[in-house]
Amino acid sequence: MLTHLSIKNYALIDDLDVHFDSGLTIITGETGAGKSILLDALSLVLGKRADLSSLKNQEKKCIIEAEFSIENYGLSPVFDEEDLDYEQSTVFRREILPSGKSRSFINDTPVNLSVMAKIGGQLIDIHSQHQTLQLTENQFQFQVLDALARTKEDLQKYGAVLIQHKEQKKTLEELRQLKQEASKEQDYNSFLLKELLELDCKVGEQEEIEEELETLSNVEAIEALLSASTQLLSDEQMGILTLLGELKNQAQQLSSTSSAYEELSTRIQSAYIELDDIFSDVETAKDGIEADPQRLASLNTRLQTILDLQKKHQVVSIEELLEVQQSLEEKVSVGEDADGKIEELEVKLTESQKELDKIAQKIHEKRKSVIPSLTSQLEEMLSELGMKNARFAIDVVLQPSFLFNGKDELRFLFSANKGGNFGELKKVASGGELSRIMLSIKAMLSRYEKLPTIIFDEIDTGVSGEISNKIADIMQQMSDSMQVFTITHLPQVAAKGHHHYKVYKEDKNEITSTYLKKLSQEERIVEIAQMLGGVAVSDSAIAHAKQLLN
Repeated sequence: MLTHLSIKNYALIDDLDVHFDSGLTIITGETGAGKSILLDALSLVLGKRADLSSLKNQEKKCIIEAEFSIENYGLSPVFDEEDLDYEQSTVFRREILPSGKSRSFINDTPVNLSVMAKIGGQLIDIHSQHQTLQLTENQFQFQVLDALARTKEDLQKYGAVLIQHKEQKKTLEELRQLKQEASKEQDYNSFLLKELLELDCKVGEQEEIEEELETLSNVEAIEALLSASTQLLSDEQMGILTLLGELKNQAQQLSSTSSAYEELSTRIQSAYIELDDIFSDVETAKDGIEADPQRLASLNTRLQTILDLQKKHQVVSIEELLEVQQSLEEKVSVGEDADGKIEELEVKLTESQKELDKIAQKIHEKRKSVIPSLTSQLEEMLSELGMKNARFAIDVVLQPSFLFNGKDELRFLFSANKGGNFGELKKVASGGELSRIMLSIKAMLSRYEKLPTIIFDEIDTGVSGEISNKIADIMQQMSDSMQVFTITHLPQVAAKGHHHYKVYKEDKNEITSTYLKKLSQEERIVEIAQMLGGVAVSDSAIAHAKQLLN
């Protein structure tokens, strides 16, 4: 329900701030007073695109805020889906900057226009003769039929099974395609896989082989260098260890003469111990080095095999070679296991198809069963609205294919005249007839499901006083279960509202501005009297206005 509307610096509006209540709200005003401006502003806050011409003062930004009470609409999952804070009192805000850019917010969280339109469309339905074209759309016609047939849960279940069925079908087609491709290359893929499996390479192996090969290929040079190193270290006369040993002895003698040299002696002792340890390691390394021609040949052969397979598969590492192996295993496995998997999927596909057929049949029967009631209710309401010869021919026919909402094809035909031929609504119904049909359908829907706030924009244009009374009665009945606004020029309709607002213009300092005012009971009498007899209000017009209001 729309509870509050604030408009600043938009079109002819400087600053408008108004609160709304439940029930039937009437909006009246002279032609050109700015009623359409209110609807345009509300459309902007519901996601319509804006331009700089919307600003009254081009140097200030325009701000439009609409506050809604949404606790009865079940929109919490939608807010979660869009990562928005859900609040029972929700504020939509739209700002249009002097630069021409605009910003949109829901509960102070920035959103794009598509999100604003998605949620806003579930809160307000602005209905004019342009919107009556929705009546001619097949999807809306299904919505009407399904509301009466109470198929919501069946359609949700059908939709879930349909998604599953489509996924199974897609997977089955992909599996069959893979099998077909695998069959062509099965032998070759098996041969390639066998090569890689026989190689049985491991991650990091190539680096280890190359490191060992480098050592084995340089055994003689390494051995010579290690021998030279041991000679340098251990020569009895000029070896580094021999000389350092003498230095160590002298440092010990020096430290015995004075404690000032103890630290120096200790450092020389540490150096000698470290160098002696190095000598042991060099000797161990020299003893461990040994030529192994067979090992060298074996490693060369394995490395070459690895490199050949990398070249064959156009990769540069063992890791990539293992990925190729995994891919080949999957292809060969598909070829070997495809028949079993395909058979299993075919069984599941058949089961989901049977389930879809079962649910679709149930939906079809429910829809078919309410058609007589839908037809009679519509024809009865339209008769009261002056369309006494209006007739509908509605039928649902099962189709072989699965559609998004069942397997039905819906024909929604109409005839306005006695003995006339039935035809599609958009071809045989006038704009005024479509408006009354839409009003009847919306009134009927309000009995079966929770509808958003609805705004009727001069839906009563061109009808007689008697028919306008009936239109007003229908809107008043609708307002028992939902919030209804109607913009009207008819006093008979205006008198039926629970609340009455007047749109008017005033010129101040040679600037025209639009205002919206909630009328008191006395002001309503004057407004309706003026709607009856013009600006110059007569006593009879006042009396008639009071009679209408009573």
